[in-house]
Amino acid sequence: MPTTTKNFDAEALYQVLLGQVRSGLAGVPDAAIVGIHSGGAWLAERLARDLGLQQRLGFIDVSFYRDDYAKKGLHPDVKPTNIGFNVDRANVVLVDDVLATGRTTRAAINVLFDFGRPARIMLAALADRGGRELPVAADFVATHAALESDQSLVLARAQDGQFTLTIE
Repeated sequence: MPTTTKNFDAEALYQVLLGQVRSGLAGVPDAAIVGIHSGGAWLAERLARDLGLQQRLGFIDVSFYRDDYAKKGLHPDVKPTNIGFNVDRANVVLVDDVLATGRTTRAAINVLFDFGRPARIMLAALADRGGRELPVAADFVATHAALESDQSLVLARAQDGQFTLTIE
């Protein structure tokens, strides 16, 4: 059930997400975590640390894989994609901060397949704001948020590593 609250406790939501991912990966072989730059990468770093998967951590930037690249152009903050493990037959948790239309997820899956053929891709998101344009659903999600079309959920990370999630 969607919530319309504007006060998000991002740290509490992270703990919910961590619990879901930990449970979902119990007994899963060849697990790996891949974060989508930037908010998903921050979450992925922390999940990998908390789950002991630092050696199976990767990061991707989907800028060149977006189906709306020609319309949006090059984002000024393009980050490198870095996957230092074998993606073939891996059980990958793809991490994004906010799930909305599904376009970023689709692009991220395309990036992953450039690196190999995973056994499974599971999607984790701190928040799902709805508004899907593609048939994409998260396996792990800490909260659902109903927002106006002109609003955004923005994840930030403080110097001490703590997360904040705000509506803009």
